[in-house]
Amino acid sequence: MREPVPSRPGRGDASASLEKAIWSARPDELVAAATAELARHWPGARAEVLLIDYRQAFLVPAVRGAAETFGRDPAAEDVPLDNTGPGRAFAGQRPDRERSGRIGGRLLHLPLTVQGERLGVLTVRVPGEAGAEEAEPAWLAPAADALARAMKIADAATDLFRRIRRRTRMTVAAEMQWDLLPPLSRDTAGFSLAGQLEPAYAVWGDNFDWTASRDRLTLTVSNGMGTGTSAAALTHLAVSALRNARRSGADIAEQAVVADQSVYALHRGELSVGTLLMEFELATGRVRAVDAGSPKLYRMRGNLTEAIEFDEQLPLGMFGDSRYVVEEFAVERGDRLVIVSDGVHQALSPDGQPYGAVALLHALRDTRLQSPPEAVRALIRHYLAYYEGGEPADDAVIVCVDWDGAPEARGPEAGDSRAEGGDSRADPGRVSGGA
Repeated sequence: MREPVPSRPGRGDASASLEKAIWSARPDELVAAATAELARHWPGARAEVLLIDYRQAFLVPAVRGAAETFGRDPAAEDVPLDNTGPGRAFAGQRPDRERSGRIGGRLLHLPLTVQGERLGVLTVRVPGEAGAEEAEPAWLAPAADALARAMKIADAATDLFRRIRRRTRMTVAAEMQWDLLPPLSRDTAGFSLAGQLEPAYAVWGDNFDWTASRDRLTLTVSNGMGTGTSAAALTHLAVSALRNARRSGADIAEQAVVADQSVYALHRGELSVGTLLMEFELATGRVRAVDAGSPKLYRMRGNLTEAIEFDEQLPLGMFGDSRYVVEEFAVERGDRLVIVSDGVHQALSPDGQPYGAVALLHALRDTRLQSPPEAVRALIRHYLAYYEGGEPADDAVIVCVDWDGAPEARGPEAGDSRAEGGDSRADPGRVSGGA
């Protein structure tokens, strides 16, 4: 016969107490305050927070720690995402329950996520039979949601979480790129997306950016020339110029012009930034695009995977007076778009075979049923495996967008019209690479 769960305050009392503890804690004390308060309301339970590392491969225990340990407990073990309870909760974005062989009882793993941005996992260890699913307090899931929101806000006020998440030293160039990034993933009405940089701790010129409003999603993928901090600074300038123009109300053609002028003014055409700019109308699925460089776009519709080709235009910063032409295509409900930088589609195996010729299409099909964040993780692993243990010659970015817009989102095929400075004109485009 199951023993009763020890008496605890009611859901309202516990929820209010946890919310107060979470929102009144200092940013660097947030995790400790939340886990201590949770244990107070669930006698015998012990909670810990695991944060996702930069490479999206391990969950790292979040402890206060000393500065020399980067905020981490040297004795604590990082948890692989693959084939673990916390990993299943993180990847599947749903609670996972398992028996604990070491301490008895059960382990409860709850994802810590804010609007699709995956921060980590809350693990609660409950001894004996008290950890059974039916004995879980009703306030636990709302508490995990509140903790995730608070962690997202606290991250802007402390370095603690960023220090915990890194499993090795990060280069200055990579630090610049990660600070430039928007949230790595988002899941909302109409679309879900995810992206990732590789090598996570030593990326230099590749980056992506996105923003969403009530009626549109804007997405850019950029690849600055060169290596190291020079490439990172170049990309930083281009992305900042694109944001400046976008936030001033410019369309994507005008955004490209402003970025082109900004990069040229500093580098006089010696350095440039390959960029793909896209703007989605959320109500219709119509996409406006400017192809100003090396990133490639693939669309998956049903069982068909195809490369969407645009007229190639000059990279940002080449001449400083370029005019950019907008091409249009449409996405339908259930479509997936995957954007990869040249570090992916031009990658070569040890025997000289280009990754983008065949292997990339196979990887896209193999990950079709996964969520965008998990598809991106799998694509990164597949891309790295292509080197057969060797080091990639270039850095890389992969972005995946699943479109779940209005059912009436129907339109012409890729590149069926163009516009310069927002003036639409008919001009057939190309769709190729069907598989």
